[in-house]
Amino acid sequence: MSKIFVNPVRRVSRIFETWVDPFRPQDDMQPPDTVRGFLWHYLRQAKGPYVLVIALAGLTSLFEALFFFYMGRLIDLLETSNAAAGWTGLVTDHGTELLVMLVVVVVGRFLAPTIQALVEEQTIGRGFTTLVRWQAYVYVSRQSMRFFNDDFAGRLVTKVTQASQSLNDFIASVVQVAWALTIFAGTTLFLFAQLDLRMAGLIVVWIAIFSVLARYFVPRMRARATENAENASMLNGRVTDSFANIQTLRLFGNDEDNDQYVRNGFKRFLDSATRLGRLVTGVRTAMGLLSTVMIIAFGVLSIQLWAADSITIGAVAFALALVLRLNMMQGRMMGQLNGMMRHFGIVQNAMETIARPLELVDARDAKPLEVENAAVDFENVRFHYGRDKGVIEGLNISIAPGEKIGLVGQSGAGKSTLVNLLLRFYDLESGRILIDGQDISEVTQESLRANIGVVSQDTALLHRSVRANIMFGKTGASEAEMIAAAKRAEAHDFIMELEDHRGRTGYDAHVGERGVKLSGGQRQRIAIARVLLKNAPILVLDEATSALDSEVEAAIQSQLEGLMEGKTVIAIAHRLSTIAAMDRLVILERGHIVEQGTHAELLDRGGHYARLWSRQSGGFLDLDEEEAAAE
Repeated sequence: MSKIFVNPVRRVSRIFETWVDPFRPQDDMQPPDTVRGFLWHYLRQAKGPYVLVIALAGLTSLFEALFFFYMGRLIDLLETSNAAAGWTGLVTDHGTELLVMLVVVVVGRFLAPTIQALVEEQTIGRGFTTLVRWQAYVYVSRQSMRFFNDDFAGRLVTKVTQASQSLNDFIASVVQVAWALTIFAGTTLFLFAQLDLRMAGLIVVWIAIFSVLARYFVPRMRARATENAENASMLNGRVTDSFANIQTLRLFGNDEDNDQYVRNGFKRFLDSATRLGRLVTGVRTAMGLLSTVMIIAFGVLSIQLWAADSITIGAVAFALALVLRLNMMQGRMMGQLNGMMRHFGIVQNAMETIARPLELVDARDAKPLEVENAAVDFENVRFHYGRDKGVIEGLNISIAPGEKIGLVGQSGAGKSTLVNLLLRFYDLESGRILIDGQDISEVTQESLRANIGVVSQDTALLHRSVRANIMFGKTGASEAEMIAAAKRAEAHDFIMELEDHRGRTGYDAHVGERGVKLSGGQRQRIAIARVLLKNAPILVLDEATSALDSEVEAAIQSQLEGLMEGKTVIAIAHRLSTIAAMDRLVILERGHIVEQGTHAELLDRGGHYARLWSRQSGGFLDLDEEEAAAE
């Protein structure tokens, strides 16, 4: 019996659950930067469900007003009917009207609210909110490195995740409260007009005063809610930043200073919450006074009209019940107005981040990069991170196919910036970067980065399994290929000994956020395995072995040499001995090339590189001594 009942219910639920596909492709992922446009950008993808919700909410409010009307009518029918005739007499005399009452109750109190609940909970609450969150994530994730470097990760996460729920909650409040109140008030006005125009006039006065108060308070609440949402996301960013860097905080013992930093964030949030709370209190007080005065006025008028024999007792009951219900709905709206404005503020605040235009986009006619020889040319490259000067100015480097160059220079010389420009994490301010004669600004970013393998100094792994981290190097690689890459990177043995807190072992073990559960050397070896698996024609080594001890470095060095075979290589290292064997060394100083040549040629020349080599301590570039010499 239960299965017979459950299966149809599930089939009906599935219809509503699949109405909106949250992952359907969307051509234009960028929302407009106005609140109205931002809301419509997402709402238009669920027009059907929202139109149905609006219709059902209006129908429910209409029938609810009729419900009170028929309560009064029922009192009048009972008063004028013969009690001795019972149900038979009542049905005989008023059967049609009683049937209409029954339909109003069933539709208004059961069918319409049930269908509305199905749409709101299983279509909009499930599918639409996921759609907004997914599309916001996809769009924001395509932003430039500058975008992410300029903001808290926690703050961005807050805006992306809260935008969907707040958008839906705001629209739901508007539909369920504001729209429902409008329909109920309009129906009430119509029904009172049938009884006595003075009652309708009193409703008009009520609505007019309500509108004036709303016109005064709502814009102010919207502004303060937006301010409060910004401070809330800022506070979340500060807390997330503290948790993400908890090791640094513990190492330096600055709990008190950091507590003060976060406390200041709490204070800013509390100040804005206080201003918003005071305004909401003012709104609720004003509306409470209005409703109190109007209820008394309606009570006095109803009794006056009854005493003058202008309306029946049933009409008095209907009028007072309807007014009380109107007052309850207005009170509900006032109770939710704070939440509505908070949700509006969160949406507006999120819009300012989510709707920001992408800084780096593929050219309209961009084609996939085709690499045959892997020649790389930097032609008159100029880049200052948006400042007037500094970093790189008019730089030219030609790297022949299969050539291996080492970039040498002090911190700030522009080495890592060149790599970031090659990967098109930033666009040039002038000049070109070519790969096999193709301007990288005219090819797709995905194809560009697919042809460049990078092992960086700051290796961060995803909080996923070791397998997933290595497999990022080559989608669809086999298990055997992955293990072979790990073995070449001298990582297989320690991977097989891993076990995480949930008992997952080996390649299934999770590595923690940014790989914190592994040592620096272990993270670096997994990163090297990932690049080995990728096997891209252009290879960038940015302090690739800096986190390895000497024994492991020696073991991996031969594998790196094998990896570099036949590839165009750009290597950066402070330990000059690790790049001394490169085909050519390029010495950078403040974004300019000051020397270039082989290790032997540069030493014979006795110039800048020779001085750097002589000043090494333990094989590393002595930056402090060199900077002191430069002064």
